[in-house]
Amino acid sequence: MQNANLLYHKTVVYSIISLLALPIAATLIYSFSSRWGATILPDGFTLKWYGQLFSDIRFLEAFGRSLLVCITALLLALVLVIPLAFVVFYYYPGYDRLMNVLILLPFAVPPVVSSVGLLQFYADAPFPMLGTPWILIGTYFTIALPFIYRAIANNFMAINLKDLVDAAHLLGASTPKAFFHIILPNLKKGVLASMFLSFSFLLGEFVFANILVGTRYETLQVYLYNMRQTSGHFTSALVMTYFFFIFICTWLGSRISKSNAL
Repeated sequence: MQNANLLYHKTVVYSIISLLALPIAATLIYSFSSRWGATILPDGFTLKWYGQLFSDIRFLEAFGRSLLVCITALLLALVLVIPLAFVVFYYYPGYDRLMNVLILLPFAVPPVVSSVGLLQFYADAPFPMLGTPWILIGTYFTIALPFIYRAIANNFMAINLKDLVDAAHLLGASTPKAFFHIILPNLKKGVLASMFLSFSFLLGEFVFANILVGTRYETLQVYLYNMRQTSGHFTSALVMTYFFFIFICTWLGSRISKSNAL
């Protein structure tokens, strides 16, 4: 009976995985095909579309802009969130519930509504923000906050923060010294996992990038949207390149999270 149940569950899981992987496999094959019409298999295979993609300066610039915005927003989130989480968990542990509510507020408002609000707010600003990477960095910072804070908060709870700092005090270390020499090294794996997972999420963000900056600061997702009318083979190569990059980031984040849990 157990073997039958196990076989049934495996069949269902593998069937769902195969169903989800089918369009990805078809897109991958199409990106390598030279021509694919009414036949079951392509007429031939070529690397032409990937060659065109990686020789396109516009694609490389859009990819570089996305990396710059995402990495800057994540670094800003780390610099601000780690000390904040340390203060909350060491000095005011009761405020953790309030922080959990506050960091989720950006997700309470739909991205389109937030974008329109930001457009109106910065339309008459004395310094230009719209169409620049700065407004995207600030927006992505708020998106990354829940992921970064929650990962760091889980780490603080796992390492028994208060006991570690109190032990450092007994050995003559100050609170800043204990933070930099004891606490931060224990946060390394959790921080890396949250960085990779947040990065894979931010790199796929389209609504804010399209409305707030558009082609004035073309990111990878905006470039993908603008290239949708070109050759299907070319856009398939672009989609698969983006997919594998995100897959690697997500896999690294999951691996680090799993090793951290162990």
